[in-house]
Amino acid sequence: MHRSASRLTRVLACAAVPVILTVAGCSSDSGKDKGSSDGKKSNASSSAKPNAKSAAPLEKAAFAALPDPCKAVQTATIEALVPEAKDKNGTATKSNDLTSRASCSWNGLDEDGLKGSQYRWLSLSYFRYDSHASLGSANARAEEQYNKQVEAAKASEGAQDPKAEAAAGTGDQGTSVVYTVKKEVDFSNTTIVARTQNVVITLDYNGAAYEGAGAPDRAKLLQDAITAAKEAVASVDAANKQPAEQPQSPQPQQ
Repeated sequence: MHRSASRLTRVLACAAVPVILTVAGCSSDSGKDKGSSDGKKSNASSSAKPNAKSAAPLEKAAFAALPDPCKAVQTATIEALVPEAKDKNGTATKSNDLTSRASCSWNGLDEDGLKGSQYRWLSLSYFRYDSHASLGSANARAEEQYNKQVEAAKASEGAQDPKAEAAAGTGDQGTSVVYTVKKEVDFSNTTIVARTQNVVITLDYNGAAYEGAGAPDRAKLLQDAITAAKEAVASVDAANKQPAEQPQSPQPQQ
């Protein structure tokens, strides 16, 4: 019995060895797999990270300056759009940074005796954007603002039946938004939103009739607004042109 017990003990002990080795082997293999997996993840993570050195530099902003908004539209155009303007030179809005945003407005009441009166209001605003590493290129930022301005015009307070259409000839992108606002009288509103490179222009023009005068012609208001917007766009290019170099006078020979 003693021999049988001893033999049985040795058999069980030998039988247990492969089990222990198997567990240890699994544990060891698992560790290797984990390490390998971590290595792959690390490599994948490293390869997924952008290489700052290889990133393409952002484009330089096309326009570095804004025109004077009160001088961006020709005097003759202002006189035609806003007859009897209180101030033909316009009223500029204060800004902390005139290189990034600037605006000007005009208004006037043209009285015609028994025929009534016509009121006109014109506003012109500029927004300029620079390229920024975390915000994007100057043109992309301007296009985003352009889209926001179009949507804002369509959602103007009190706007009735707003209609948006392309405004040809007003920069790289142009949209007109026409609508009516009912106050003490009906106001016919036209908003032109235009983008030229990294600059966004928003022009608001509205009119109303008083004392029995005929309602403003909405088609004419729109055409006049587009005319003014084209001039406002052209002023951006003019404000950023370098003055031509003056030819040097020939030096007298000694």
